[in-house]
Amino acid sequence: MKRLLLLVLGALLALTGCSTGHSAVDVNNGGEFRFVAGTPAGSVIPVSKRAAAPTFSGTLLDGSRFSSTSLGGKVAVVNFWGSWCPPCRVETPEFQQVYSQDAGKGVTFLGINVKDDHQLAEAFLTSKGITFPSLFDPRGEVALAFRDYPANAIPSTIVLDREGRVAAVYTAAVTQNDLRTVLDAVTKEG
Repeated sequence: MKRLLLLVLGALLALTGCSTGHSAVDVNNGGEFRFVAGTPAGSVIPVSKRAAAPTFSGTLLDGSRFSSTSLGGKVAVVNFWGSWCPPCRVETPEFQQVYSQDAGKGVTFLGINVKDDHQLAEAFLTSKGITFPSLFDPRGEVALAFRDYPANAIPSTIVLDREGRVAAVYTAAVTQNDLRTVLDAVTKEG
């Protein structure tokens, strides 16, 4: 009987450890249970349902200090990436193209490099010709600041509106066309 009870308990523990994916419960938001999901490709969160993004700061890969308050008044694309991430190798150069073309439209980009080695991250940016800044966050502290949004999957991308509110969330690689659709919509807002 005792053995059966232990087997049942073990099975229950194994099942609770498998609660990830589109219906994952975010339990890192002050004890509340909340289902989190990314926005569908090319769509934005309605303005009335947007929440303010958390403030964060840190050191960029070039060694300079960064504060998210510097993003105010601009539409911002915040991309969580790692040099070890195969989808990032495709997505990041596409982001560079959009960054280069949309910089004059009040759009800025910020990479958040996570779980990576500083030299490998710098080499990745150099090899891909990336010129937008990236925050070095090897412990994933910025992703924790975004705990109400699924930013812990790599790659993840969060688009902020001019008021610093979360306008779109992607939990996988983003195509250039989807990103442009979202940025066009958000930059046209009042």
